[in-house]
Amino acid sequence: MTVPPLAAILRRYASDSEAAWSCGSFGAVAEFMRGADEPADIIAEDVITVATARGALRIAPSADIRPIAYELPRQHPDTWHHGLALCLPLDECRPGGRSSLTELGPDTAAVRPQDRTAIRFDLGLGIAHADICVRTTDPDAVALLRRNLGASLLPPDGLPLLREIAAFSPHRVFACRFGRVEVFQPIPRPGGKTPDGPHTHILPKLLGSRRTHAATLPIPAGLVPCMTLFPPSPIAAGHDGITGFDEKRHEAFQLLWARYGIPELVQQKAAAADALRAGTRLPDDLPPPLDRAGRAVVEVARRQWRQTRGA
Repeated sequence: MTVPPLAAILRRYASDSEAAWSCGSFGAVAEFMRGADEPADIIAEDVITVATARGALRIAPSADIRPIAYELPRQHPDTWHHGLALCLPLDECRPGGRSSLTELGPDTAAVRPQDRTAIRFDLGLGIAHADICVRTTDPDAVALLRRNLGASLLPPDGLPLLREIAAFSPHRVFACRFGRVEVFQPIPRPGGKTPDGPHTHILPKLLGSRRTHAATLPIPAGLVPCMTLFPPSPIAAGHDGITGFDEKRHEAFQLLWARYGIPELVQQKAAAADALRAGTRLPDDLPPPLDRAGRAVVEVARRQWRQTRGA
């Protein structure tokens, strides 16, 4: 089966309520998802937008986006995680890269028209490929932010101000060169539970690493994942373990894996699958070197074998 162009893939999953999306960096990420029965305004054209009462998504597909499909084993021994990282070369990201709190003016690029007069402020986290912003019409929140323009919100000195801003629960707008995720839901109080649906995480300890993405992601050198699409998982899990496996979802992602996976990893996983079909319990004849990423896809091959073959 032929894999459709990337823009068609993104339009398809924008219309799928089971898909999820993220934008940001390691230590600062916004996630967008919606419920199956949740009202949503969806425009799946050249520029893709999805808006609900809890958050919004925009993507403008471009020819220079490099999609990287990946699969990683999860903690549960029968499950795995997959995604399609939408990457750019670092020197082509063109974000603000600001290192202090900065006022950007009305957010005229907001997905919803009613949000376009709200004032957007870049938190100045120094991220090279994404702008991590808040947006508000609350006069007290605007006054707090304006009093602290030029301040650093990075740890350790910036944490008290970051907590003050969070107390107003402004909209969060995490944007890259070709898209954005907006989150309208309230920010949980300290110690509170992350809400279902769109939400954000700003984790100062992870920001301190200055990484663009988790070390477990097999992103080629020179590329940066600006947004990520998470197609629906084929695994249904509950408190008692695996409760179902959706073969169609699995096959849909395997097409993306074959087209957009790192070729060496695709080959190593295929070799592991061949060894399993031949009855080899631990495939020793895989193409070297089998590094951390290679070991991960071999483990995913084992888990998928168990689900698809019942072995």
